[in-house]
Amino acid sequence: MQVDGEQAIKTGAKIPTLRATLSNMIKVEGFKSLYAGFSAMVTRNLIFNSLRVVLYDVFRRPFLCVKEGNEEIINIRWSLLCSFTAGCIAQALANPFDIVKVRMQTEGRRRQLGYETRVYNMGQSFVDIYRHGGLSSMWKGVAPSCMRACLMTAGDVGSYDVSKRTFKGLLGIEDGLELRFISSMCAGLMASVLSTPADVVKSRMMNQPLDKNGKNLYYKNSIDCVRKLIREEGLLTLYKGLMPTWFRLGPFSVLFWLSVEQLRQWEGQVGF
Repeated sequence: MQVDGEQAIKTGAKIPTLRATLSNMIKVEGFKSLYAGFSAMVTRNLIFNSLRVVLYDVFRRPFLCVKEGNEEIINIRWSLLCSFTAGCIAQALANPFDIVKVRMQTEGRRRQLGYETRVYNMGQSFVDIYRHGGLSSMWKGVAPSCMRACLMTAGDVGSYDVSKRTFKGLLGIEDGLELRFISSMCAGLMASVLSTPADVVKSRMMNQPLDKNGKNLYYKNSIDCVRKLIREEGLLTLYKGLMPTWFRLGPFSVLFWLSVEQLRQWEGQVGF
């Protein structure tokens, strides 16, 4: 959905809805296309999600303050700062796998449009990216990727941290399954809303073809991409794919945070 707008502008075709996109993928590419890029996504998430939570936990410790009853709290601005820093570092390291994931996920669409096959598997994709753009091309789109990671980590990790402490004080809920579930639901929603615009820009930047000299053909940089998106496709294009993003991040956030909290409990640590 995030990359269909480019072709629609050229051909005048109507940009498909979530339902139409889903139906077309299954009909034309088969059910397995819904899991395109799975290997790259798993590898990327092992790096990104592990690092951003650990780094946030480390960065926030100097900013935690104790209220009455030995309850630790953190100011929202410090939570945002820690989230941005942790997300940016984690994404910078995981960026090559993000590029491969985007390419693998859009390969079916490229084949429908008559382009030659570009991706067969994760390993071959890395070789192809390096051959056509060198080592630096592994970090193409790193700016919008890091921006998205900053916003997503603030919306997910930071929001979970602040929501949990806020709900605990306002609603008087003890740290347990109910509090963790409510907080993780808020985290999934905030992460989706904050990260979708940067996700659209990231997808466009990573998916665009290069000329023979390795230069971008569609967008010069992230700012140019945002400008063209708004001018040619409208402001709401920045939220293209918000619903499927939320459908993915919502359940993911709940399962992720319940798992993190349980692992911390088994290790003898206090709640996040």
